[in-house]
Amino acid sequence: MATGFMASVDQRTQLAGRNRMELLLFSLKGNQLFGINVFKVREVIRAPEITKMPHAHPAVIGITNYRGATISIIDLQKAVGGPMLGDDSNGSVIITEYNRSVQGFKVGSVDRIVNMNWKDVMPPPSQTTLDSYLTAVTKLNGVLVQIIDVEKILSEVTEIEINVSKEAEEETKSISEIAKDYHILIIDDSVVARNQIKRTVEPTGLNITMAKNGKEGLEQLLKWAEDPEFSFSKLIMVLSDIEMPMMDGYTLTTEIRNSEVFSNTYVLLHTSLSGVFNQDMIKTVGANKFIAKFNADDLANSVMNRLKEVIAESN
Repeated sequence: MATGFMASVDQRTQLAGRNRMELLLFSLKGNQLFGINVFKVREVIRAPEITKMPHAHPAVIGITNYRGATISIIDLQKAVGGPMLGDDSNGSVIITEYNRSVQGFKVGSVDRIVNMNWKDVMPPPSQTTLDSYLTAVTKLNGVLVQIIDVEKILSEVTEIEINVSKEAEEETKSISEIAKDYHILIIDDSVVARNQIKRTVEPTGLNITMAKNGKEGLEQLLKWAEDPEFSFSKLIMVLSDIEMPMMDGYTLTTEIRNSEVFSNTYVLLHTSLSGVFNQDMIKTVGANKFIAKFNADDLANSVMNRLKEVIAESN
């Protein structure tokens, strides 16, 4: 069992390192295909017996017992603005781990797992209501697959603390005057996640530059490399998500390490992806640190500690 599990870890870390991923395809009502990164999926189960909860978010069907723990079951179609799929025994539930929590998403049916290249995954258009819940789109044999912004859904459905503590806030203020001379590059495909990170980092006084995916982030670094007035000694870190269209965080980190100009840039991978896979990939691609989303104090402290290190090195 352990040997098989570690083989799975090795296989998936190699997959991610090649800018590839596996998508679990599913549908809600109708034929439209949606996708979710297999890294985030624990398992798929038949719709379980559910206990309704008073005063819950309209998209939360209720709670159920999952392997000895109580978890929420979210109607994914309702969460993205559609009609309820319902709380009956029809359909499937995708058990996922996001942002340090486990939850189930009720879907109509589960299709299959496919292997994709992140280069073939594009940022979504911005036209309809559903598009605001997408982080990316791709095509599989000519069929459109939409990748849902689960972090946006969880921010609306669950109560995620996004404010730093008083202690962390006071510490950031104490160094904000010095921090204004330094930069941080934040990369995340989720608009909700970008805003959460920005709100956490802004009190430090750092100059913040943002990008929507690894490709945009790398282009920004290359642009700075051509700017004679920009010094990479003032860039305290690249703070990047892992799962992003066009170029994932693992591949971005590899590109940074292969650069002649900014290979020594500090890389902090910050993601809702959890588990041993990420710890293994940090060593493989050469990232400096990994923290799981989303804990404002953890993030603020990681940024502050790195800023202090850079300031100390420059003195």
